[in-house]
Amino acid sequence: MMRPIIAIINRNLLKLARDKMRLFSMLFMTGMFLFIFSFVTKSVMAGMGNPLSYLISGIIIMTVFQTSLNNSMNILEDITSGFMKEIIVAPIKRWQIAIGQVLSSAIISVIQGIIIVIIGLFIGLRFTFFNAAFMLIIMSITGITFSAIGLYLAAKSKDSTNFQLLITVISFPLMFLSGAYIPTLAIPKILMPIIFINPLTHTTAIFRYAALNMEGMTTNELLKAGVAFNMNGFIITPAISFLIVLIIGAAFFALCVKAFTKADFSKVKILKHRR
Repeated sequence: MMRPIIAIINRNLLKLARDKMRLFSMLFMTGMFLFIFSFVTKSVMAGMGNPLSYLISGIIIMTVFQTSLNNSMNILEDITSGFMKEIIVAPIKRWQIAIGQVLSSAIISVIQGIIIVIIGLFIGLRFTFFNAAFMLIIMSITGITFSAIGLYLAAKSKDSTNFQLLITVISFPLMFLSGAYIPTLAIPKILMPIIFINPLTHTTAIFRYAALNMEGMTTNELLKAGVAFNMNGFIITPAISFLIVLIIGAAFFALCVKAFTKADFSKVKILKHRR
């Protein structure tokens, strides 16, 4: 039962190892975001000991998010190349293919997240072994959650162009209304309801809580740091945020496996460039 899943994971990891441009572009974007948003973070979070650590922790979890969601494009690429047609007619279950795709995307996103963590160590990010283990768990859950969301959208998509547009429309508001790049304290209050229902807000909060060693902080301090939220008197603590992410991840994991099992990939339209 596990062999097909492991085979798909190995195949996608091999594709990553051969794609040097993906790693370069990820590092370039990370550096650009760190440079641009460091000015905003320094001004808004001036009271914190190391605003850059606050920012880099958000960039780490955003890297995991973007990688896991964008890896869903691999499904449409596999359809174009004919690989998906061959693997579907193989004597394995479709749910095994779906799980293999989700787990491989999650593993790739965690690997890229770990690379940014290592970079963060050179600019002041510090954490204990316990915090590092917790960060790895959060990155894994985040990777699985958004890989499942991406695969669900890919399985429901009938056109690769529409899928790319949909990913863009979804990812940008989620990123910039999550507190990862711009602290939630600097975001207009009229947008707070969107921030509360944004799953990335909760993944960013719980990851930042672990990465910046905030276990000993009071509730008021967590609110000021943007890792806890006051929703009309109800305090959303990092623990509650963690539970929210688990629920969303489990729901979309089940949905994506079901959608992939029933998807008719023969009707998916792939954009072909004219020469």
